[in-house]
Amino acid sequence: MKTILIRNAKLVNEGEIVHADVFIKGNFIEKIERQGISMPADLVINAEGKYLFPGLIDDQVHFREPGLTHKGEIYTEAKAAVAGGVTSYMEMPNTSPSATTIELLEQKYSRASQCSLANYSFFMGTTNHNLPELLKVDESKICGVKIFMGSSTGDMLVDDPKALESIFSEVKTLIATHCEYDPLVKQNQAKVLAKYGENIDASYHSMIRSEEACYLSSSFAVELAKKHNTRLHILHISTAKELSLFSNSLPLVQKKITAEACVHHLWFSQEDYKTKGNFIKWNPAVKQASDRDAILQAVIDNRIDVIATDHAPHTLEEKSASYLKAPSGGPLVQHSLNALLQLYKQGKITLEKIAEKTAHNVAILFEIDRRGFIREGFYADLVIVDLKDTYTVSKSNILYKCGWSPFEGQEFNSVITHTLVNGNVVYKEGQFDESNLGMRLHFNR
Repeated sequence: MKTILIRNAKLVNEGEIVHADVFIKGNFIEKIERQGISMPADLVINAEGKYLFPGLIDDQVHFREPGLTHKGEIYTEAKAAVAGGVTSYMEMPNTSPSATTIELLEQKYSRASQCSLANYSFFMGTTNHNLPELLKVDESKICGVKIFMGSSTGDMLVDDPKALESIFSEVKTLIATHCEYDPLVKQNQAKVLAKYGENIDASYHSMIRSEEACYLSSSFAVELAKKHNTRLHILHISTAKELSLFSNSLPLVQKKITAEACVHHLWFSQEDYKTKGNFIKWNPAVKQASDRDAILQAVIDNRIDVIATDHAPHTLEEKSASYLKAPSGGPLVQHSLNALLQLYKQGKITLEKIAEKTAHNVAILFEIDRRGFIREGFYADLVIVDLKDTYTVSKSNILYKCGWSPFEGQEFNSVITHTLVNGNVVYKEGQFDESNLGMRLHFNR
């Protein structure tokens, strides 16, 4: 088996930073030694002065395949992901067709096995009518079931109270939700259009997709989960008000209700619509600076359990349309770790907390088999970062198929130098090795 020795790294792992060597054999970490490792290896990587993180596990991405591949595809977006230190991802079902049957879901797994540089899993989608199909799913083979309790594509908006009761009471695997109360969103939009007309800009987005619309839906999901003892994970929290729904009184492994924050809700605020416009139009909306700061504090004090991206590319042409016509979503997987490291540079979060929220906790929360930590016997999903180097995001170095980023022009004070997936160096200093593809994630359930 191929062997790799990473020397003199600063390991960011399990709440501490230590100098150590890491020896990799095949797909796995075989030995971690603070005193140094003298064993010969096929490849030696000198990581002196650099930081070694567990590979990020992004629990919410939209890679657009099948059916929407003019925006992105598994191959291109997974490639961008590993360049950004994301070694595993969980992709959403609102493709075309929507992944609401086991057959359609397995087609996505088959495609990923042919082209994804990163490890992968896919959520099963829900509708008002597909409960029998949901109950057939082997929960050890998928990351979870996704409910759009806010607007979505096709027939994936689940707004029938009876259907929601049935899903929450009968589905035994993890349920992830997008929470926005659609009737209030529509009501808010009607009021804004009546007052200002249709020629409005993106700054009205947080007024239309309001704090109350988020809270009504999130609180309802929590109420259903508590009623039925459901394993609930609420995605992309965007308001300070919603934080009252979550607790930090239990260790993560004992929590039945968990929450996610996304990079854009930790970085952007209402003020940024002036310069970014539709390019920071997401659902749920980027809101006030006070919401952004409260969400970061909840990440730090463990009311929010994981950080993800909700990577959702659209073409430049689509995002350049008028506000009402421009779709919501934006590409983030290539720059999520850099953005978080920039927050570290600003003194807002620690390196240890970044590793916890982007890797350790995702693995614990989803019960992922042998990933998310730098441990002997675990898969060698690793990222080496130089915190003394800088680079500026530009069209020349953006890897997304859509070719743009909300971070264009941003200088980051960190550079990802190497990404290892299953013990293979798939990314090194701007170059890719595509001879080894990622694996399907498995879950200890």
